[in-house]
Amino acid sequence: MGLGGWRGAGGTLRRRTQETWYLLVTLLLWCGFWNAHTQTDDGKSVYFWETGPWGRCMGSDCGPGGSQSRAVWCAHVDGWTTLHTNCDQGQRPSNQRNCFRVCDWHKDLYDWKLGAWNECVPVSARTFGAPRQFPCNGGEEGIQTREVGCILNSDGSPAEDAICEYFEPKPRLEQACLIPCPQDCVVSEYSPWTSCSKTCGTGLRNRVRSVLVPPLFGGGLCPNLTEFQSCKLGACTGPEGLFSLRVGPWSPCALPQTRTARQVKRRKGKGPGIRERGVKDPETRELIQKKRTRNRLNRQESPFWDIQVGFQTREVTCIHRNGSRIGRSLCTSRDLPITVQSCVLPKDCQVTDWTEWTPCSKTCVDPESPRGNRTRRRQVLQFSVGEGLECPPLEEAEPCDPQGGGAPPCATYTWRTTEWSDCRVDTLLSQQDRRRSNMTGLCGGGLQTREVYCVQANAELQKYLNDLREKEKAGQTQRQQKPSVPPLLSISFQITASRPVENRLCEGPIPNRSQLCQIPCPIDCEVSPWAAWGPCTFENCNDQTGKKGFKMRKRLITNKPTGGPANCPHLVEAVPCDEPSCYEWQLVSLDECVPDDEQQCGPGTQLAQVQCVNSNGEPVDRNLCSSSSAPEPASCEVPCSRDCVLSDWTSWSTCSQTCSSKTIEGKQMRTRSILAYNAGEVTQMVVAWITVMEGLTRVPKFPELLGGVLCPNSSALQEVRNCNEHACTVYHWQTGPWGPCTEDPASLALNISAGVGPSSDGQAPCSTGMQTRKVICVRVNVGQVPPKKCPDGPRPITMRPCQLPCKKDCIVTPFSDWTECPLTCDAAGNGVKKKQSRKRVIIQMPSNGGQECPEVLEEDKDCEVPKTCPGFRWKTHKWRKCQLVPWYLREGTPGAQETCGPGLQTRAVSCRQLDGTQADIGECLKFAKAMPPITQRCQLPCQDDCQLTNWSKFSSCTADCVGVRTRKRALIGRSKKKDKCKNTQMYPLSETQYCPCDKYNAQPVGRWSDCILPEGGRVESVMGMKVQGDIKECGQGYRYQAMACYDQDTRLVETSRCNSHGYIEEACIIPCPSDCKLSEWSNWSRCSKSCGSGVKVRSKWLREKPYNGGRPCPKLDHVNQVYEVVPCQSDCSQYIWVAEPWSVWKVSNVDLKENCGEGVQTRKVRCMLNTVDGPSESVEDYLCDPEEMPLGARESRLPCPEDCVLNDWGPWSRCSLPCTRSNNRNRTAYPLRSPSVGRECPETTDKEPCNLNLNCFNYFYNVTDWSTCQLSPNAVCGSGIKTRMLDCVRSDGKSVDMKFCEELNLERKWQMNISCVVECPVNCQLSEWSAWSDCTQTCGLEGKMGRQRSVVQASQGDGRPCPSQMEQWKPCPVRPCYRWQYSSWSECRVESVVCGHGTRYRNLSCFVSDGSGEGEVSAVDEELCSSLEVVVGDDKLIRLKEDCILPCPGECYLMEWSDWSPCVSICVKGAGVDFGSVQVRSRAVLAQEPENLLLCPDQVWESQACTGGECYEYKWFNNGVQNSTRPVTWCQRSDGLNVTGGCPAATPPVDSSSCEPPCLMPKSFCSEASVCMCTPGFTEVLSTTGQLDQCAPIPILEIPTAGDKKGDVKTSRAINPTLPSTTQPGRTGRTWYLQPYGPDGKLKMWVYGVAAGAFVLLIFIVSMIYLACKKPKRPQRQRQQNNRLKPLTLAYDGDTDM
Repeated sequence: MGLGGWRGAGGTLRRRTQETWYLLVTLLLWCGFWNAHTQTDDGKSVYFWETGPWGRCMGSDCGPGGSQSRAVWCAHVDGWTTLHTNCDQGQRPSNQRNCFRVCDWHKDLYDWKLGAWNECVPVSARTFGAPRQFPCNGGEEGIQTREVGCILNSDGSPAEDAICEYFEPKPRLEQACLIPCPQDCVVSEYSPWTSCSKTCGTGLRNRVRSVLVPPLFGGGLCPNLTEFQSCKLGACTGPEGLFSLRVGPWSPCALPQTRTARQVKRRKGKGPGIRERGVKDPETRELIQKKRTRNRLNRQESPFWDIQVGFQTREVTCIHRNGSRIGRSLCTSRDLPITVQSCVLPKDCQVTDWTEWTPCSKTCVDPESPRGNRTRRRQVLQFSVGEGLECPPLEEAEPCDPQGGGAPPCATYTWRTTEWSDCRVDTLLSQQDRRRSNMTGLCGGGLQTREVYCVQANAELQKYLNDLREKEKAGQTQRQQKPSVPPLLSISFQITASRPVENRLCEGPIPNRSQLCQIPCPIDCEVSPWAAWGPCTFENCNDQTGKKGFKMRKRLITNKPTGGPANCPHLVEAVPCDEPSCYEWQLVSLDECVPDDEQQCGPGTQLAQVQCVNSNGEPVDRNLCSSSSAPEPASCEVPCSRDCVLSDWTSWSTCSQTCSSKTIEGKQMRTRSILAYNAGEVTQMVVAWITVMEGLTRVPKFPELLGGVLCPNSSALQEVRNCNEHACTVYHWQTGPWGPCTEDPASLALNISAGVGPSSDGQAPCSTGMQTRKVICVRVNVGQVPPKKCPDGPRPITMRPCQLPCKKDCIVTPFSDWTECPLTCDAAGNGVKKKQSRKRVIIQMPSNGGQECPEVLEEDKDCEVPKTCPGFRWKTHKWRKCQLVPWYLREGTPGAQETCGPGLQTRAVSCRQLDGTQADIGECLKFAKAMPPITQRCQLPCQDDCQLTNWSKFSSCTADCVGVRTRKRALIGRSKKKDKCKNTQMYPLSETQYCPCDKYNAQPVGRWSDCILPEGGRVESVMGMKVQGDIKECGQGYRYQAMACYDQDTRLVETSRCNSHGYIEEACIIPCPSDCKLSEWSNWSRCSKSCGSGVKVRSKWLREKPYNGGRPCPKLDHVNQVYEVVPCQSDCSQYIWVAEPWSVWKVSNVDLKENCGEGVQTRKVRCMLNTVDGPSESVEDYLCDPEEMPLGARESRLPCPEDCVLNDWGPWSRCSLPCTRSNNRNRTAYPLRSPSVGRECPETTDKEPCNLNLNCFNYFYNVTDWSTCQLSPNAVCGSGIKTRMLDCVRSDGKSVDMKFCEELNLERKWQMNISCVVECPVNCQLSEWSAWSDCTQTCGLEGKMGRQRSVVQASQGDGRPCPSQMEQWKPCPVRPCYRWQYSSWSECRVESVVCGHGTRYRNLSCFVSDGSGEGEVSAVDEELCSSLEVVVGDDKLIRLKEDCILPCPGECYLMEWSDWSPCVSICVKGAGVDFGSVQVRSRAVLAQEPENLLLCPDQVWESQACTGGECYEYKWFNNGVQNSTRPVTWCQRSDGLNVTGGCPAATPPVDSSSCEPPCLMPKSFCSEASVCMCTPGFTEVLSTTGQLDQCAPIPILEIPTAGDKKGDVKTSRAINPTLPSTTQPGRTGRTWYLQPYGPDGKLKMWVYGVAAGAFVLLIFIVSMIYLACKKPKRPQRQRQQNNRLKPLTLAYDGDTDM
């Protein structure tokens, strides 16, 4: 056990030791890991400081001294952020630094400076360290860099980039670029071989080519441009010319050393002794003469030319054909050319230093206006002489801004407008509007215009600053007098009109010159109908004196008019009457009839219920009627049971007349009817009937049956009374219009002390005035009567106060500045009188008695004619004496002893004004033409020379085109005796030429111009713009065609030669626009409803459609009508049913016992117009509501005697709402006759249940839709009113009277009227035509001048649209086009020798053309070009001669320059990359002698940049024809030109002609299978042996012709449509273009198909022929049936009558 325990303890110890060991190892590993984490491989920490970007520079002051901060944190190399303590604190970056605080005003001080882009470096070079070779395809991508830095503008010193980055991001430092591929030199094909350089012996033939594209970007150099080939036409029979005399070039001009030579000769002359006096050698004589000439001419020498005449020499040598120089003696003896000549010593132009810069032309400050310019000049000290360098530019300019802070602001200009003119409606009327004849009362939308002009906006400010500056200059402004506030703040401007300036100075949009306006339409007064005449009353109830009064009737204003009630007609009419009363009793009702003596029936009385009313019918206190007695109780009768019963009286009818006279009386009527007969009267009738029936001789008596009051006769059933008994003399007050508002003296003092508020029309009133009007008393249908005839109570007022508007004076602008005087000079240099003008503009028209406008708005005056027209010209002085080469140089030459031979002479040139006064030479250099030459070659004749006089003038011609004219000259001196001078062929003494033929022919050229109206309209002023008024835009005008004048040689000359002003005029018509014409509006239809709201309609119909741009028609319907529909309201009580009284009962069944029975009553019912006085006249029944029509007949029982008699039923009571069957409506009746004892009255009350929409109705308002916009009758457009109607609608949908809804107090929340606008038909308004432009060409046949107009106001609504013609043109007068033009260069001339340095010449001549570029150019007299500057094209340097080299025989030389090649674009086809365009010319080498090829010069080419070149591709092409003259493989440009060079450097295609035999046919090639095939679009035609014979176009359509058995193939491929059809050899007939045999010689599959189809078709045809020819068998059985059916068979034989 002990051992076991030991072992156990040891195991535990060992286990714990292992655990400790594991813990230690883990700790060590963790520490190692921590060390590995905190240390990098090189021992550095894994933590480092990270910084953020610097923040914005902050500070209180601008510039240095600001501070900026940034974030700093500790980060791990893996990117996560940790504690600051993990990083080394000693290396912590600063989080703050000083900086430059940028402010906004620094923007003008600092700016980015951009360096130039460096060379494009390939991307591969930057990526791999060195450029790598890649196949170039269009170009290689590259990058180019540049330097960008922030600088201080003042001195260019560098600054921190952050300053500039504050305002603008830093520009990019790199950009992509493309390095183009190397472009090899491209040359053209060779020219044909030249002829052999020798006519015998061995020579050379040459052919040359030219450079098309120069080598670029390191491309291959140009190959040889010349190819040589030896030639030998045959052996020479004689000696071959081996030697040639060659002239060398002239040496530079040098001064002769004459003084040294003279001294040497003088020293040599002392030896032999003194010369004989008077004997001088030629040199001495020449020197003396030169000195005298120099002394005499130096006075005329110009300081700008230092002309020194020198000499130059040249060498003449003898040259062998192999190019070697040999002795001159071997050359053929001939006159040697001169080897020395005079020349002008070349001197370069000398100029002074530049002057100081002139002040800037812009003297004011305005950043938006363009910068100014400043210039500096230099003067010429010495002009270029001879071949010296020309003068550099004598003036240069640069943009500038005004310097210093005191520059005033620039003048600014703005548009100003006048006040709007009065609103005019007439401009909107159409042509057919009848209101054009009478425009009074027009209102609504209109048009008003104003004038627009340009003014200087800050003229007052500039005037103030100029005055201030002048005071400072004059010393009048002292410091103590300066204002304490800045001057600009203390300026007070007076509101005045600004001076107009030219419109071109104003920029920006032009304000509108027209606008729509509104003239308020007057609202007409509308009044109600007249009310009924009132009672006779006193005029003044407070003063009831007198016995006369007035009956008056009134009407009310239903629509208040514009200007108040004063514009309404009279509202009160009066009629004189007697016995007036202010108050009277009015019967309200009558009480029930009470029988007298307390009886049950019989006569009685009924009391009247009355009230006291005034003259207006209003109840008043009963005491006021105490003066008049109240109505007495009325007598009545209660019928007894056996009495007659009558109905109540009806109401009195309307009075038949409104007044009474001797012949006219007003009547009223009322009626009643019999409801029951009395018993006695019925018995009498029965007795009478019995008497008749029984044939009795007398009437029997039944006294027991008699009794009861009898019914009255029919006349007693109606009553008539007089009414409106007053006379027909109606009076009323009539008012005149209010007079003008005049000053009221009583209120004048008040107005001075107290202000008056503004009036309603927007014009501030100045004072209160008074208006009066005339009021008179008028009798109707008579006229004015004395005022006492009319009542004073309703008399209108005659005076009222009014507001006086302020006076408005006319306001005009000051006159503008005078327009500039155009400086025009005539051909003689004299000034031409012109005029200058100025104007002013009315900006406010006078009104209300203000000061009127001045009559003169424009002034003009003559310009001052300048004494001298500006202009300069060169003046040439006389040529000086011809100066020869010094004698010692020409000593030994022929004629050296004489003073003769070629020389040089000079002359002086000066600058003059046009009037001849001296001017600075710089002016002529700037403004005059090219300076004339100051030197020229001259010839002093020798003794042997022939001397002649100058040519005389040509003799005069007797007539044009007839005869000849001559001029002559003569020999001088000894020349007359010399035989060689008498040779008239060499020295002609006369010249003859045909007389000039001045015949001219005029011809029209070009097209006719537009039709142009004569100038007569208003012309737009320079100072103001007006809108177009009623300017005539149509009618008769003229069109023009240019006339050209030609002379007899068809040369263009001035048109004045043909007595023409340059035009053909022809009348033309511009059709006037015609507006759409409609008829007048028809009358309004009747309202579609007689009760409630409906519509009424009126229409117009089309009379004439618009044309020529007239106003368009409104939208018409299918019958060309336009409608206007407006809502209308009909009063439901306007038409009423009126029923007459019931007729007498017509008893149909009489009860003899009871005296009663069944009966019928009838009455007339008419529809009548209801007025305030009651129904007036009958109208059609359909106007009344048929549901409301009363019954015209009724059946009832006639009450028997002693029966109860009731009156007619009263109206039904109204059902209470809502309508339910539980509610009832009632009607009542009361007994008129009580029944006898034992009898009872029927029910006096009737009721029925209320049923919805039968006898009970709900009511509600209904609003109609809005109407169209309604205008006043006098308006065309503008503000109007839309209306809608309110209906009271019953629950069954029927419109009823509004009272039903009003009684229910239903809510009315709708607006019935709203304002609206009808678009005005504004015609298009155009500006005036501008002035005619300058001619598009200064000369020629095709010059045009044009003018334009613009749309000032576009058309609106149905206005007349704008015309399409906004531009017009007409031809310019035809003028010949003169120009200076060179002739071709002459051949190179080397005097009398064969070769060497020579000269070639050309002439400068005046040519005329028609300017078209297509006509011929003809030479004319140089005088016609005298007014032109001597310029050829754009080249002002005129060169009429130049050095040239004439090659010697056998010499190898350079050809002349080729023409410039067409412009070629250096580009990448399809990539859109272009490296510019270039053109090139070259000089090839020509050789004449095989031995001299090594001496040939190098070929030369030169290139220049150009614009607009074509981008070409180059491809290899293969011919495949070995025996052809064309090479097998060649390079071709994409335009089809064969070239050398340019194609890719890859191996060109090799002819793979492995076909046997080779494919030689056109359009054929050898396929990969070694079989000859045709190109696409062509098919193979094989021979009999199966070989390709030809390639034929694939047929599209095959049409054989009658004359040719072969087919003529017509194809749409258009390869060569003119090729004739080809026949295969060995065959006849049609050519097979669809070949049945394949390439292997077997039949193709489609041939078998065609054969099978043909076989089937053949069988089908044979079968059909058999069936058609077979005779059918006739069946015997059906013969009878056929006969029976035959009559029923119809056969159509083609007759149309079938």
